[in-house]
Amino acid sequence: MNNTLDYQQKTLLQSLRWQDWLYAFIVIAGSIFAFVKYAHYMDAYEVGFLFGAALLFSYLGWQWKSLGKLVIGVAVLSILAVALYNGDQTRATEVFFLKFLISSQSAIMWMNVLFMLAMLTYWFSLYRRSAFSANVASVLTWVAVLFGFVGLMVRWYESYLIGADVGHIPVSNLYEVFVLFCLITALLYLHYEQKLNTKQLGGFVLLVINAAVGFILWYTFDREAHNIQPLVPALQSYWMKIHVPANFVGYGSFSLAAMVALAYLLASKGVLASRLPSLEMLDDLMYKAIAIGFAFFTIATILGAMWAAEAWGGYWSWDPKETWALIVWLNYAAWLHLRMVKGLRGPLLAWWSLIGLIITTFAFLGVNMFLSGLHSYGTL
Repeated sequence: MNNTLDYQQKTLLQSLRWQDWLYAFIVIAGSIFAFVKYAHYMDAYEVGFLFGAALLFSYLGWQWKSLGKLVIGVAVLSILAVALYNGDQTRATEVFFLKFLISSQSAIMWMNVLFMLAMLTYWFSLYRRSAFSANVASVLTWVAVLFGFVGLMVRWYESYLIGADVGHIPVSNLYEVFVLFCLITALLYLHYEQKLNTKQLGGFVLLVINAAVGFILWYTFDREAHNIQPLVPALQSYWMKIHVPANFVGYGSFSLAAMVALAYLLASKGVLASRLPSLEMLDDLMYKAIAIGFAFFTIATILGAMWAAEAWGGYWSWDPKETWALIVWLNYAAWLHLRMVKGLRGPLLAWWSLIGLIITTFAFLGVNMFLSGLHSYGTL
């Protein structure tokens, strides 16, 4: 067993090129620079997150080269935006590149536009069976993800420009987490697209992403939710920095699985069957997405319970948000049990995955809209 592990480690290290080591050096050097410059804003947990993220993204960049390029791109544009601000928030409307490209709001708007264009291009490529159009759609999706992450990183900096007591990681309200949802769902899809060559599914997955884009646009123009607000006391915790991202890996994975399920059901009825991947591949991808989502959602639920114990004095209080989180967890636990233990396959699980997205959407958004409880700070 140890020999096998040693062999796998040697294989990974031996496969690395000088570009990989340079990438890791840049990521770690950037983390050291951020620590030196902003250490006075950080507590011990944030320092741990900073260097832990540097190691994690170094490893992930080695395993998935495209992700490494994305990380570098986000870093370069974010640092450029910070330099252009030069500590003055008013420059967001005065400097051309900030006003029209890489201030947080501009970058997120570019993300929205590019996701919509990518969806249309994916559907066009599916209709025309055009490999070129599919490649263009994939590039548009990557660039949308780039601008989305730049928007979040710059928003983080902008919150500190307002005031040290206002500054916080941008995962604290519905506007920010909807942006995060779009990015995580798109990244999960892009990973499988490259691994399995499934560009035919891009139009399906971009449907759910653009539903979130629609919410972001409504929330921005109707509610002006893009404005940065101080954290409410309940969210002033290091738990938020790990609980929320873990939750949204789960939500993104479940959404990806539901869109794959939609493609599966159409293909099983002969609709677009000649254009879509095989039913076996769709079934396997749906299973993998739900398995990953379930793992992260489980972690997020445990982290949420620990956060609740610290904030409210108890791990579980049957608050509506907690109750619906449990319903989501049980739903996908049952799905995985039937798939893994009972060997169930086919349309039933695909329909279940689609219904699961409805349940998950209500747990994420519906509870905030219609029910009140300890999590009411997330209302519309």
